[in-house]
Amino acid sequence: MRLGARIFKTGIAVTLALSLASIMNFPSPVFAGISAVFAMQPTIYRSYLSLVEQVQANIIGAVFAIVSVLLFGHNPFIVGLTAILVIALCLQLRLESTISVALVTVIAIMEYTNANFIQFAAIRFSTIMLGVLAAFVVNLIFLPPKYEKKLYFHITENTEEILKWIRLNIRHASEHHVLKEDIEKLKEKMIKLDQLYLLYKEERMYLQKNRYQRSRKLVLYRQMISATNRALDTLKVLHRLENELFHMPDEFQQTVRAQLDCLLSYHEQLLLKFIGKAKLQQQSEIASEACHEKKRLVEAFYEYNQYGNEHHLFLLIGTIIAYGEQLEHLDKLIDSFQQYHQDAEAFKLSDQKT
Repeated sequence: MRLGARIFKTGIAVTLALSLASIMNFPSPVFAGISAVFAMQPTIYRSYLSLVEQVQANIIGAVFAIVSVLLFGHNPFIVGLTAILVIALCLQLRLESTISVALVTVIAIMEYTNANFIQFAAIRFSTIMLGVLAAFVVNLIFLPPKYEKKLYFHITENTEEILKWIRLNIRHASEHHVLKEDIEKLKEKMIKLDQLYLLYKEERMYLQKNRYQRSRKLVLYRQMISATNRALDTLKVLHRLENELFHMPDEFQQTVRAQLDCLLSYHEQLLLKFIGKAKLQQQSEIASEACHEKKRLVEAFYEYNQYGNEHHLFLLIGTIIAYGEQLEHLDKLIDSFQQYHQDAEAFKLSDQKT
């Protein structure tokens, strides 16, 4: 089992919230710890948004709880009805993620049955908000999340696995049912990759110079993911048309294999080029070869399909060409980025995984 930074930060936030509540002599400091758990977020930006939303939701919960107690008392039925009203209002205000803490505020305030209710309600509200603030401070200061390195390595891992399967498939060395299962797993990994990209996108830069660099990086990583998705599309088509491709003439199969081998090498070289590990001259040669092989593939397609009997070939050839175009676009984006950010310490990503 691997313990991530968010797990440690949650523990630190709970400890900080409980300690501060005890130092300030708040009764039931446990509510500060509970709210700290709910308020912890994966990014600083989400933590800030959560802080704003938690303040709004807790104010709603506190106001409804105080008004309900003053008007109707502490009856459990009243507590439940107040909870329903708070949930409805939070949903109306699109504060769905904060409903749990708002309900904790309602219950924590409405449980009190003695005198000085208003003072008690203010203390309970402050206790819960203390936990929210503790989570925000911890997320801001301790181990602030850095998703770029994680994003790059997930892209390379997914890409390498897809390229491995393509190489096996075009040489008829893959097991059909095993590949089918792995394609489904790869689809799930690409969905998680999109989610990781969104987390990286939410990271904020405070220096203007870094913002320009980051904007270009966002475009680059988005294109990397698009290229990997195209590679996965190519694998799915190859798997679907595996039998048809096997019965095509050997010469045509060799042309398809040559084009795909060239594109796979091109893709691998681009990932290395991004972190400065590929020679530019060698990269240019691979790009030229990919363009040459594409022309051969189209010519072979017209020659083999001159009578229009193999309609399924349109899907295969079109997918391969689209994959190549995504790689060419990625190549141009990397060239543009490196031209404008030659002095940037942008690619120290190959040191270690996170």
